This record gives sequence, structure tokens and C-alpha cells, in this order.
Amino acid sequence: MHDLSEYKAKSGRFEPVWTIEIQTLEEDTDRILDAVMQVHPLSFGRYQRNASISAVGKETAQPEPNSTTTTHIEGFQAGMTETYPMVELKISIERDPKVLEKVMDAIIYAHHYEEPVIFLREDWASRAAYNPNSTNPNRWWNNGKGMPEKVG
Repeated sequence: MHDLSEYKAKSGRFEPVWTIEIQTLEEDTDRILDAVMQVHPLSFGRYQRNASISAVGKETAQPEPNSTTTTHIEGFQAGMTETYPMVELKISIERDPKVLEKVMDAIIYAHHYEEPVIFLREDWASRAAYNPNSTNPNRWWNNGKGMPEKVG
């Protein structure tokens, strides 16, 4: 990917970030976000606690001998396939190894698995040329529809 550090447009710019994608249970997303918020504000522009959570999908695995599954589930045999519901929780942070260390420690502590599936990606996140009084007809405060209905 190109270095976008010099990119500037009338609409805004881009910042280098790390995107952290965590596979977890839907009901655990708030616990993980709350734990991360103890060490990082998860800022995106002028908003904090920014994350996206996918629709519920499935994760599948075949636990090996001496895994926690074979240790804690009586009668479970290594190599058997197990499939569970999961969502993908995505957050982004600045590319700073010290920040990443704190955020990862918080995620790992709050996660229900001993070996959570977590992906780290180098991305560029948009930062708009922010104007809370914009007259753009597509903005929610100008489009006649307002904000979408809250889901939580």
C-alpha cells in the first residue's frame, strides 16, 4: 500500500493505524471494549469507543490434545470439529508498539478463549475535514431522516 501521509484533499486526510480484528462471542463485545477503554480511548476523529461489530457468524476448529477444550470438556476427543457462534469486533489504534501492548493485554485478559483469534492489520483511516455545521444535504442533520435507530 502507498504511504498516504502526504495525502490531503478538500474532504480530509488519512492516518496510519493498526486495525485489530477480534473473533469473539456477541455478548462479550462490551466486556472487551470496556477493558480496552481502561488503557485506550479508541478515538476516531472526535468520537471515542469506536468499534464495529459484524453480524453473528460461525467459527470452527479442531482442538488438539492438551488444549483447554480437551482438558475442560469431559469426553471431548482431540480432532473432533466444534463450531460456535461468533462476531468480528474491529477497533483501530495508532501505530505505537507500547499502545498495542496495553491494548492486546486488555483484550487477551477479557476474552473467553486462551488463544483468541486476533488479526492485526496496517491500515490508513480517514479523518474528515470536520465541520459540525456543514450544510451538505447528505449529512444526517440536514437530510430529513436524522440518525438511524439505535440498536443498543
